[in-house]
Amino acid sequence: MKHVAIILAGGIGSRVGGQMPKQLLPLEDGRSILEHSVDAFEQAPCIDEIAIVMHPEWMDEAKHICEKNNWRKVTKIIPGGSERWESSWHAILAYTDEESQMALWFHDAARPFVSQRILSDIAVALEQHEAVTVAVPVTDTLYRVADGQVKDIPARSEYMRAQTPQAFHFDTVFQAYARAIESETVLATDDAGIVRKYTPATKIYIVQGEESNRKITYSEDLK
Repeated sequence: MKHVAIILAGGIGSRVGGQMPKQLLPLEDGRSILEHSVDAFEQAPCIDEIAIVMHPEWMDEAKHICEKNNWRKVTKIIPGGSERWESSWHAILAYTDEESQMALWFHDAARPFVSQRILSDIAVALEQHEAVTVAVPVTDTLYRVADGQVKDIPARSEYMRAQTPQAFHFDTVFQAYARAIESETVLATDDAGIVRKYTPATKIYIVQGEESNRKITYSEDLK
């Protein structure tokens, strides 16, 4: 099976601030968030190909970064959409003419610290499962709220926090997104959510994540 990593870098990241997308901002070593994220998949033996989904206004910068790093696995730079699901759909469409025995991995560019252990575990899981996500246990107490008040305190053991990558056999994720598009109202915040909502019979296997696989959301997270 061919494994293709889709690096979702199409957002602007307004919560970080600044004049450029957050994935182009530098970390402490001077290299951008995007560079760290792509490097993880470039170095992973289980990944055969990489595609970067970039905001249309910053695609030239993405090309420059690819040339600078001389990444061998990056074969496509795809314009992103206005919503995350649109960016994923653009990537799926870019591979519809490829071989069907393929897995697409969707990874937030804003998670630059994904480990090789996580990537290896996903690849192994895809041999037995058609949908795989990454998650970590919830450690904080959770409140279900309404009108500014605590309505319920659910058991933490029933919940996990989602991370990426999220990986799927191509036919599985294509079918889920095709049904979502047909519904005209896409209601999900990530790719596993699309698969869960629009192909509910699909079982989604969970690979154990890591706290270090954190998402950079605010300017403080750059430190």
